[in-house]
Amino acid sequence: MARQRSTAPGGSGHREQRRATVVDVAKHAGVSTATVSRVMNRNYPVATATRERVEAAARELGYVANAHARALAGSSGRTVGIIVSELIDPFYAYIARGVEREATAGDRLCLVCCTQGDPQRELAFIELMHERRADAVVLVGGSVDDPDYRAELSRRAHELAADGAKLVLCGRPSLGAGVPTVDVEYDNEGGAFAITDHLITRGHRRILYLGGPPALSTARDRLAGHRRALELRGIDRVPELEQPGAFGRSFGYRRMSELLRDGPEFTAVFAANDIVAAGAAQALEEAGLRVPDDVSLVGYDDIPVAQELRPRLTTVRIPLEEMGRQAVRVALNGGDEDDWRAPTTGALRLGTHIVVRDSVAPPAAAPRGRGSGGSSGSSGSGGSRRQA
Repeated sequence: MARQRSTAPGGSGHREQRRATVVDVAKHAGVSTATVSRVMNRNYPVATATRERVEAAARELGYVANAHARALAGSSGRTVGIIVSELIDPFYAYIARGVEREATAGDRLCLVCCTQGDPQRELAFIELMHERRADAVVLVGGSVDDPDYRAELSRRAHELAADGAKLVLCGRPSLGAGVPTVDVEYDNEGGAFAITDHLITRGHRRILYLGGPPALSTARDRLAGHRRALELRGIDRVPELEQPGAFGRSFGYRRMSELLRDGPEFTAVFAANDIVAAGAAQALEEAGLRVPDDVSLVGYDDIPVAQELRPRLTTVRIPLEEMGRQAVRVALNGGDEDDWRAPTTGALRLGTHIVVRDSVAPPAAAPRGRGSGGSSGSSGSGGSRRQA
């Protein structure tokens, strides 16, 4: 039975049915509430037949959109949340800029949360965005491989979907076919394969892989691509040449300094990202080694530091800002309920490619490591072997 309310000033007089809501219009037209909102707000394209059906239902029910009521009720439709690990890291910053620009283009507010790498903070921020009824929540960057964490993340994805929102996984592994997420990926492993193969084709066989937390999916994929390139080229894997660690400049500098004093021999360095490469480059310079004359150096991400280094860094380019834009587009523009658009569940994968600059050359006469130093290429006190 419809709820009644009085229209007389004193609460008496004739009574009428409550005003129709967006839910009523959606049921009457046989569409989702998201489609009704798109038709009423005219923010996104909707098939002509669908639009006419929704407008006819609104007229029949006497529905009038009330922006003030929506705002007071805290309704969805105006907010996109993005959750990153670190705000000052250019990897996250460029993706966040893409999210913000696409959200703003759709007249939406963008809320940014920073987890400092804490999975529990990430889950808490998703809950907060859900309470604020965000249209989409975009999770950026690698994730930890923990069953309990994945189960909690899956549960929150289902809760968001039940309220018409979407969880977008941006640059991280899928939660599986049964979990209602949208995945925006990039060819992470393929980029690592390509940059390693680039070094191999220039003559390098002892390639140091430096950086990347082994528990993080991003780092695992890059190391997997590196190993695959070595295997396909018939180069034996040397565990000593794999030196995982943080995605930071200080790690690149510190670990490279240690390896130059007492580490394995190498002729090239594949830094797990450009920031690690910058730290490694500083350590090489302080040891009197020249890039690429003595040691070749490559990175990953193609953030501004890659062009600021001297020599300029050869690296793998990720379309970071475009990933952010696509995360918002697939979450908000591609609803399954529109009869003219294909479903957006599943994954959207963007490509990566090598940007060749000045930091790679054929290997020097003697590999670096175990006390080698100086720019002459002579071996140091550690007795480096000459490359075969």
